[in-house]
Amino acid sequence: MKIQNLLIIAIGILLISCREQKNESINIFICGDSTAQSYDTSKTVMRGWAQMLPDFFDEHVTIINKAKAGRSTKSYLAEKRWKEVMDSIQADDYVIIQFGHNDASSKPERHASYADYKQNLIKMIKEAKAKQARPILATSIVMRTFKDNALIDDRLKAYPAITRQLADSLNIPLIDTWLQSRDLVVMLGDEPSKALYMWIEAGIDSIRPNGSQDDTHLQSKGAVTIAEMVATDIKKQNLKDIATHVIIP
Repeated sequence: MKIQNLLIIAIGILLISCREQKNESINIFICGDSTAQSYDTSKTVMRGWAQMLPDFFDEHVTIINKAKAGRSTKSYLAEKRWKEVMDSIQADDYVIIQFGHNDASSKPERHASYADYKQNLIKMIKEAKAKQARPILATSIVMRTFKDNALIDDRLKAYPAITRQLADSLNIPLIDTWLQSRDLVVMLGDEPSKALYMWIEAGIDSIRPNGSQDDTHLQSKGAVTIAEMVATDIKKQNLKDIATHVIIP
């Protein structure tokens, strides 16, 4: 009887320990550019989608936003921003990797050829896995470019396609924010979709006092919309340890 009682106690302690481990916070690191980064809400109405992502998770998931404006896979690696993430990341943490906007740039410090872009992503994926972390690839959000009431988006070129193909070939989770944001902008149309992006009148934003007609960066409405897309996709794909903590209003 004593052995049975001890066994029951041991099992109970093990179950409690497992519950406590499951309740530990899982980190999601975000590596990307200005469309994801966090902004000072006292200075600008511009928002990054990752800035809004915490609103879609409960207290067991922590969002660590390391996205930075103007960065491509090339400059993010060169400036050792990726190394900083790898130095902090723990086993079972996630890292969402979303680049492309600045890789397509003609600026030499940013531009990455298609081959280099692919190799840079592979490097990031391998290094994350080496830390027993969980990489997720995300395509860039669509650049809201209309002509004759039709959406045309050729500025991102083949970078979203490369991201998509790489995720498939390496069996890495993909969040196709390019496709989802494109479909949304098409459904909304030219004028209504401006409310998602930094189309603002003069006097609204202290950083852009003369107003803005920006088809790349997001206002709060757009950032919340993209963040919800990301969280919904995480839940739909049932990603381990974080899917059950998604909150969709």
